[in-house]
Amino acid sequence: MPVTGVTDAPRALRGALVSVDESNPVASMVVFQYNPEEMTRRLRARSAAGTDGDTYGGARDEALRLEGAPVETISLAVELDANDRAAAEDPAAALLGVYPQLSALEMMLYPKSATVLANNALELLGTIEVVPPRAPLTLFVWGPGRVLPVRLSDFSIAEQAYDADLTPLRARVELELRVLSYNDLPVTDPGYHLFLVHQVAKEALAVLGSVSVPLRLGASAAGAAATGSSTAGAAR
Repeated sequence: MPVTGVTDAPRALRGALVSVDESNPVASMVVFQYNPEEMTRRLRARSAAGTDGDTYGGARDEALRLEGAPVETISLAVELDANDRAAAEDPAAALLGVYPQLSALEMMLYPKSATVLANNALELLGTIEVVPPRAPLTLFVWGPGRVLPVRLSDFSIAEQAYDADLTPLRARVELELRVLSYNDLPVTDPGYHLFLVHQVAKEALAVLGSVSVPLRLGASAAGAAATGSSTAGAAR
């Protein structure tokens, strides 16, 4: 008799957003409590200058040229529930609800307060040019084969339940991510190389897919020919 509650099914990996700040050795990580059941990806070709939809205004020999990797956006919804986390004996969930997870997501859109104060001091001292603060490198992790540098361009939060102190206990977060390619990042940025590795892996998968299709078509044709021969022999 198998033990109740024990299963041989492999434990599913969970997606995450990881924010890596050069000034902070501890990465800010938001591991998805539940993997979204659906993810929408949109890719738009980064065509050569002069391309406008289906109409091309440049020279004919430039019509098929690409300026780089496509512009890709990813949309997904993340569910957060402090009650389930508290049931899993997470002490922070009972006290803070889903505040820590929401705050970690929101901080991916905030400049560091220390940088804001430092820039204000430079402006008061009469510094001519103050460089805008740089956001940390954010990675979208969706399994070992998909680790992408992204910019969290937009998200909405629907807080759905509160405790007596109005601490949010449950929330649904709609995320909009813009994938950053080697067209968007300098060659010295780790994200540049992460995206390049992602593309190389995708090229290898595309080759596998292209090889397997003719093999399947050949097998189907051979099977059809054999069936036809058998039918013809029976008819004679």
